[in-house]
Amino acid sequence: MVATVAELLADYRPQGWRERRDLARIRRLTETEPDPWLRSTPLHLTASALVVHPDSRQTLLRWHLRQQAWLQVGGHADPGELDPVAIATREAAEETGLADLAPWPDASVWHVVIVPVPAGRGEPAHQHADIRFVLATWSPGAVSSESADAPLRWLSFSEAMQLTSEANLRESLTRLARRLPDHPRRTRPAPGTASSASAGEGTGRPA
Repeated sequence: MVATVAELLADYRPQGWRERRDLARIRRLTETEPDPWLRSTPLHLTASALVVHPDSRQTLLRWHLRQQAWLQVGGHADPGELDPVAIATREAAEETGLADLAPWPDASVWHVVIVPVPAGRGEPAHQHADIRFVLATWSPGAVSSESADAPLRWLSFSEAMQLTSEANLRESLTRLARRLPDHPRRTRPAPGTASSASAGEGTGRPA
């Protein structure tokens, strides 16, 4: 059965005053907007995901040209879509080329946050009410960016924390790092693959 955003958030427990504030706004959005996913509204829902390879304890970030930042994958609902987990999974698969993505450790909401989005591509500045999940892959070498201006990088959590400029993503990563095993079960990528310093270099792949 497809769970609506309101159902997913009914028992969600926010962590900290910022998330409590954002959660209250998102709940109001779902109660007052006929279609809270409609991207023409100044505040609308999005669904995103932290993609993780549990065996190597690494996570995947994507360069977002519009935001000029390394962020998680995900985005908007297509017309008729209502299931946040399915939306996040579809978007993640499209952006990474990974066909085996599945919710990890389950399909629970991981983090909710309202983020500003700058004007661009014919759209005014607006806000995303982002519902975040965690998706795991067991085929990290199959990763493939959807375009040259949207490179992907496999990173350790410390590398990802340093690379992203967004405090809200660092919070998402911190929560995920606490849930994963303390040590990877496989070897890390060879030097120069997942941890190269310059933005836009090739895709790092866990071994």
